[in-house]
Amino acid sequence: MRLTRILLPTLMLAACSQPAPPPADSNAAPATAPPATTATPGDAVPTAGLSPDAVNAGAEPAPDAAPPAPVNGSPDASDAIDTQAEEGQGDARQRIESLLGDADAYQAVFNDLQRSVAAKDVDAVAALMRYPLLVHVGGKKRQVTDAATFKREYQQIITPDIAKAIAAQTFDGLFVNWEGAMIGKGQVWIGGKCLDKACTRSDVKVITVQD
Repeated sequence: MRLTRILLPTLMLAACSQPAPPPADSNAAPATAPPATTATPGDAVPTAGLSPDAVNAGAEPAPDAAPPAPVNGSPDASDAIDTQAEEGQGDARQRIESLLGDADAYQAVFNDLQRSVAAKDVDAVAALMRYPLLVHVGGKKRQVTDAATFKREYQQIITPDIAKAIAAQTFDGLFVNWEGAMIGKGQVWIGGKCLDKACTRSDVKVITVQD
């Protein structure tokens, strides 16, 4: 018992005097990798690349489509008609008398045509045509052989644009040459058939309708 009391303090003192172990190296790699994390259902998982909104926001707007190339060919035929009209317009009555003959007959047909088209009097308009009537409307060139056919196809022959040209024309502003008197830019031609050698009297009718 006495020996135990003597050795116990000595052993305890020796244990306390042992050096402490060195501190762990902070740069050393851990013994094991950290556990992998798994996104919970509420977490947003990023994806690679930009979002569609971000791409669209930074994108340049697409350039407008190039206009169609002009169609090859000669200038608009209406330019030539305009030039002719400037040369042939003026005192239509005097020009008709010198080139065609009976100015009164031309004026009567012109007035009747203008009035009948405005009233949509199909029978009256049909009576002013000379058959076979040359019709070139909607890209189709043909001859209308009689008044019955004309009346049946009136809407396709006297189109709104042609009716508008007739309504806008003045008698004194008619273009006149040796072929006849022209309404508008060639939509309607009025021509006469001489009834005597001097052509003082003429059977005047509409000879052409075109768009």
